[in-house]
Amino acid sequence: MINVALLSKWHVHAKDYAKEASENKDITISVVWDENSERGEQWAQELGVPFEADLEKVLSNPSVQGVIVTTPTTAHTEIITAAARHGKHIFTEKVLAPTVKECDEIFSAVEEAGVQLMVSLPRLTERFYLYAQKILDEGCLGNLTSVRCRVAHHGAVPTEESQHGWLPGQFFNKEEAGGGALIDLGAHPIYLSNRLGGKVKAVTARLQQTNRHDVDDNAVVIVEFESGALGTIETGFLSYGCPDQLELYGTEGTLLIENREPRELISDRVEKEGVIMSDQLPKTLPSAMEQWVAAITNNTAPAITKEDIRNLTLVNEAAALSHKEGRRVELTEIEKNYSAITR
Repeated sequence: MINVALLSKWHVHAKDYAKEASENKDITISVVWDENSERGEQWAQELGVPFEADLEKVLSNPSVQGVIVTTPTTAHTEIITAAARHGKHIFTEKVLAPTVKECDEIFSAVEEAGVQLMVSLPRLTERFYLYAQKILDEGCLGNLTSVRCRVAHHGAVPTEESQHGWLPGQFFNKEEAGGGALIDLGAHPIYLSNRLGGKVKAVTARLQQTNRHDVDDNAVVIVEFESGALGTIETGFLSYGCPDQLELYGTEGTLLIENREPRELISDRVEKEGVIMSDQLPKTLPSAMEQWVAAITNNTAPAITKEDIRNLTLVNEAAALSHKEGRRVELTEIEKNYSAITR
């Protein structure tokens, strides 16, 4: 049994991870900490566990073996590295950190401590993605030439109750969130495109502040892959009824997926060579949390990798720079700037 501490209810998905943890037979929630004591005390009461206002006491408690971190994004580096130094296994929400430099600091702390780190990138475990990857790997689309991935919702559309819509107000606080729609919801199309399109060469981005928030609420990123393929990443908090969309185009075929279900496969190779396609989608992989538990208990290598986690931040950081400076940004620039800082 893994005793875990819940660290903050800042993120909108904190309650979802708490629910999943409580339903996992290998996890026990033993304590809650929150930078907002009132919020933390209420959450702890709802869960029927103690609240501890002193983070150091939580992390130094030998009975706590792991932490689920859903703090402000900009606090991830400090809190996760502290947890690692105390020998705690770490589960957290995307993104790991706002910059590649911070990601590498976290990786170093985790590796030195010999603990398991997992970042929830949930769509990499889902059947629609696994199906798309299978279609690509089997060559049914020929050479991939274009990827379009859109994930958006209407969370920032103002309502009578809130000018922010149904998203919590802290999501629009740049000092806490580190960004807006792209860094949060846009993580999904970024890590999916990274997997399907391969290594990214450069990005050109526009992060729109349509409703005059401090952060972007609507964003588009044009991605240049090293393979020569192009990608379009779309996200936002202002789209009502928007279906998730994934489109793959190649020299010998097209795959269209909507709301995580394959809608159409057109393949010249399938027609000419008689490639047999499965009638059923691949089985869903274990969730990020289940993979985390397996890594802790059995040292099982997770399907969500360090490269997935780091490349998500790398593209995000490059996109933010592209928007800020109004230009195309090669990812080597981010790496070179980081190297210059660390020397």
